[in-house]
Amino acid sequence: MTVDDPFGIADDPGLPLASLAIDPQRVERELQRLPALTGIDGPPQLRAIRVIRHKPGRRFMVEYDVAVLTALGMQELTLMGKARSRHSARAAHRLLRTLWGAGFDQQGSDAVFVPKPIGVISSFNLWLQQKVPGRPLSELLLAGNHTALIERVADAIHKLHSAGVAADRRHTIDDELQILYERLPQLFQQYPEWRQRIERVLLACDRLGASLPVPKVCGIHRDFYADQVMVDGEWLYLLDFDLYCYGDPALDIGNFVGHMIEQRLRLVGDATMLVRYEEILVERFIALVGAASREAVTAYTTLTLVRHIHLSTLFPERRNWSGRLLALCEQRLGLPPHTGS
Repeated sequence: MTVDDPFGIADDPGLPLASLAIDPQRVERELQRLPALTGIDGPPQLRAIRVIRHKPGRRFMVEYDVAVLTALGMQELTLMGKARSRHSARAAHRLLRTLWGAGFDQQGSDAVFVPKPIGVISSFNLWLQQKVPGRPLSELLLAGNHTALIERVADAIHKLHSAGVAADRRHTIDDELQILYERLPQLFQQYPEWRQRIERVLLACDRLGASLPVPKVCGIHRDFYADQVMVDGEWLYLLDFDLYCYGDPALDIGNFVGHMIEQRLRLVGDATMLVRYEEILVERFIALVGAASREAVTAYTTLTLVRHIHLSTLFPERRNWSGRLLALCEQRLGLPPHTGS
């Protein structure tokens, strides 16, 4: 039995149940109560615990390696456990289970799935899913020709939009703009020379949002980008539905494209590199939903990039690109180029 806790969640006062999630004896007892893990020869055996991600006081992710004796022999599998403060593990598990039953299980001929839901450990406020194989799409996009794969990404998110799975909240263009108004002014103290430019960008975002037609809402991912797609051969897995809600489906495509532009600007230094992927993704989505969504996709792409101005300053390795990202947003919003020092 090994326990790897490099982030120190056992000492996090903001997540009082976190320490229980890495207590081997307690974890094994809780896993053995889950019907989905019961084998022909009894309950699962816990092999290892690894803390994968931790945002103090907010959330963490943990992996459990378990062994279960099945009719086919001993099966080794890894479970992903997630917990968030002020977030119901049961609600998160229920959503994943509903998606699994709405055509995203491993029986579909389109090979677009979600991770298999396993269960809930209520005493940890932790929901569990089976870890999926493959590589993040974000890694694949930086090398090779993946035009056919990008088309399938559009098909996959359209499948989610068409699934009819209910959400318990709604996200509107006003909510999207409110995020920008909450985050971008935080930069005024660190970058006082940007105050006028950022205020001008926010006003332009208001005009952009007001220009959009009222959308036909559906269930959307709301945090859709290349890291949320795992690729295993022909199989695609959609991940992380923490922000799932009713909203404009164009937001998911715009968010995805905005992340691609930001990633290339940051890692390659050229926001136009591999722009063909963006075109393919958008054109495939438009072919599925109609040309009326094109304007909204473009708008949400811009709003995603504006949000990344703030995000880029939170990581020391990204701050060198914050100014270029601001200039790119000004350009996309039709604002005159900045000529100051």
